[in-house]
Amino acid sequence: MNNQTLILIQCADAVGLVSNIAHVIAKHQLNIVTMREFVDEVNQKFFLRVVCSGVPQEMDELTQELQQALPTGAAVTINPAQQKKLVVLVTKEHHCLADILVRYYFQTLNATVEAVIGNYDTLQDFTEKFAIPYHYISHEGKTKEQFEAELAAQVSAYSPDYIVLAKFMRILSPTFVAQFEGKLINIHHSFLPAFIGANPYRQAHTRGVKIIGATAHFVTNDLDEGPIIVQRTKSINHSQDVPQLVTAGKEIEKAVLSHAIHLLTEDRVMLQGNKTIVFE
Repeated sequence: MNNQTLILIQCADAVGLVSNIAHVIAKHQLNIVTMREFVDEVNQKFFLRVVCSGVPQEMDELTQELQQALPTGAAVTINPAQQKKLVVLVTKEHHCLADILVRYYFQTLNATVEAVIGNYDTLQDFTEKFAIPYHYISHEGKTKEQFEAELAAQVSAYSPDYIVLAKFMRILSPTFVAQFEGKLINIHHSFLPAFIGANPYRQAHTRGVKIIGATAHFVTNDLDEGPIIVQRTKSINHSQDVPQLVTAGKEIEKAVLSHAIHLLTEDRVMLQGNKTIVFE
């Protein structure tokens, strides 16, 4: 996007918004390449993502004129940081972390992995092979408050755009979640809202389901019920045992988390209450 301008808008819905926005953009000699908009009719909210060719000479003036053309309280973002900063939280499972680090190494992640933080040191050697800092913060022998205070301090040191829970098997407190609101991304090994909590593949096998899946979502105070970013499923049958389901599930988890990160790093996801607006 070296010679392009990205504009993100959220505001109350009103008649003529697209026309007003297009007029302001044209006034600044920008040509619209793609424009995607969505209206939440129930809540009367308007969402827009527009990419323009060219760069405005007066960025502040463009922002001001767009806000004047929009309802009061409109949120306007122009050219957010193109390369997002990630901090990844892990426990012991390697598959999601490995996928992220390989993509980062080959420069297909569209983000920088600033650090990996684990409550075990299991993945430290692997992480450091990529010359990425690994911070081991044990939860053992500490209160939840002590552990999360150390974790929050280490995360904050990197000022990340997003914190990716790549199989980080700890339930975070409302205090921690509030500190990083809108930045915590989790991969859940289930097609939510089915099989919330632990051992979803065993739950699925016991129930005899015919599909399994994975869900990438924002973390909120409601366990595994935050706004969903991406979901995928895979057909299964009665002949597959729990280990086979786990193997298949890990492949889905990697793909779903990777897709979610891609959407976030390209600023294609907007939050609306407990839902997301995703401009694919």
